[in-house]
Amino acid sequence: MKNSNTCVYEAVALKKEYDDGQVQALRGVDFRIEQGEFVAIIGSSGCGKTTLLQMLGALDKPSTGSLHYRGDSLPDLADPSVYRAREIGFVFQSFHLLPTFTALENIQIPMLESDLPAAERRGRAMTLLKSVGLEHRAQHFPSKLSGGERQRVAIARSLANGPSVLLADEPTGNLDSENAQIILDLLVQLHEEQKMTLVLVTHDMIIARKATRNLQMMDGRIVFDGTPTHLP
Repeated sequence: MKNSNTCVYEAVALKKEYDDGQVQALRGVDFRIEQGEFVAIIGSSGCGKTTLLQMLGALDKPSTGSLHYRGDSLPDLADPSVYRAREIGFVFQSFHLLPTFTALENIQIPMLESDLPAAERRGRAMTLLKSVGLEHRAQHFPSKLSGGERQRVAIARSLANGPSVLLADEPTGNLDSENAQIILDLLVQLHEEQKMTLVLVTHDMIIARKATRNLQMMDGRIVFDGTPTHLP
């Protein structure tokens, strides 16, 4: 599925309804996201940010409208799990690390469905741990890691299969201000070094202003699309 198409996502008239139309999470959303962009989706709780991110990750389908990833219709994918495994890295507010696995083992989990030999999986996991500054914590279980360290392990895990796109949902929401800054700096660094497309949901304007582009949502609609310096 990976190709040279510079348009990563394109949404046209995207709508999502729940409870037989009584709840309208998305009310006709249009946008394009290009290769290598850092887009922050911002807005108050309940505005549709997370719903939109779930659509991009093929975790949910729109009620109407179209959504394409590099020209392929996401709602029509035969096996969305393949798309998620090969193309997408997820970072969530809750770290979702398996408690009975070490940091090094947690990072290897997405690679278990690949053809990589065990030694290569372990080596790649250690390289990723080093990239987030935690190689010295490789054999520690999540319960022995701080919140910031757990999120850094989760970010390393999200990169395990070399994704084209990183989707982050409030990645600093459970962290104190110091660790939040560390995670933000790490995401910005990864975006710049790996030239990957980063789409991040946040209500924190400090984080939003680090992005190259903001999509501001209100009541299921995009009300602003532009650079952070022009935010109303």
